[in-house]
Amino acid sequence: MNPQSAHQPRILLIYTGGTIGMIENPDTKSLQPFDFDHLIDNVPKLRMLNYVIDNVSFNPPIDSSDMCPEHWEDICRVVENNYHLYDGFVVLHGTDTMAYTASALSFMLENLRKPVIITGSQLPIGEVRTDGEENLITAVQIAAAVDRHGDPMVQEVAILFENYLWRGNRATKRSADNFNAFKSHNYPQLAKIGLDINFDEDALFRHHNREPLKVHYGLDSSIVVIDLYPGLRKEALIHALDTPGTKGVVLRTFGAGNAPTSPWIAEALHHANERGLVVVNVTQCVGGAVVQGRYAASDALAANGVVSGADITTEAAIAKMMFLFGQGLTAAEVGRKMTQPICGEMSLPSSDE
Repeated sequence: MNPQSAHQPRILLIYTGGTIGMIENPDTKSLQPFDFDHLIDNVPKLRMLNYVIDNVSFNPPIDSSDMCPEHWEDICRVVENNYHLYDGFVVLHGTDTMAYTASALSFMLENLRKPVIITGSQLPIGEVRTDGEENLITAVQIAAAVDRHGDPMVQEVAILFENYLWRGNRATKRSADNFNAFKSHNYPQLAKIGLDINFDEDALFRHHNREPLKVHYGLDSSIVVIDLYPGLRKEALIHALDTPGTKGVVLRTFGAGNAPTSPWIAEALHHANERGLVVVNVTQCVGGAVVQGRYAASDALAANGVVSGADITTEAAIAKMMFLFGQGLTAAEVGRKMTQPICGEMSLPSSDE
């Protein structure tokens, strides 16, 4: 017997904004958010699932370019307040900052054991040719899926887009116009969507304890991101590192974590370390990892207190740093935890690194 057949899944949609919730006004022809209370009218196929589907909407809806930590807290608050009422949650979100939101929620929702599936679309759900309808239906199905024991198949924050389900804190937006807009370059797909939804159960996150959900609020956004590039001026780097109020820096480097060997770069990082800044080395490459010490060009970084972010994405590194500083940890504690996975956001370094 299928464990799901004895239970009518209850799914809560959380509409934050974004293209997926838009529909064309028949009079003005402009796009505007549709009323999610009439969701079934816009996506009648949802009736065929025989699920209980409720919704809450941000008012007003947020363009994803305006998404900020306060909005992440709003999403978490909805999940927390409804956690025991629903089997799964589907967050409808604009694509531009979706990977940031997915990363942040993964840290904020500690001990999560229900699916939080984030999806959106490249075309409005009201268009004749749209990816929004399929993404929404598939996300709802994934949020309701259970394993052979009757437990939620997905027990983490994930991004569903077109043919793939990705771990939220491992994904990044790779295309502005392709329906398969997201990709995880350093971690396998959680599910492949074709004629069926085929889960990779070995890739799905599982907790080793049975602690209840604990939601963390109060993120600290005292973070700056610095991209290294050929011709970077000394004054520009020092100015960025000296930004008032900064606690952490995501330093995006070349290749496997390399930087120019100019002495002034090492000196600037040394002074930043002395002032207590946490500097995390993240590669600019879409795939692969930082391995400080593999090349001489990264030796000076490690020697001056820069910690390796391994294969973490830029989005996840930013969200993780905001989360850790928001917990009131010291710089030393944040630096140490930035090298250790919390919820599957990075790989453990191999023993020979």
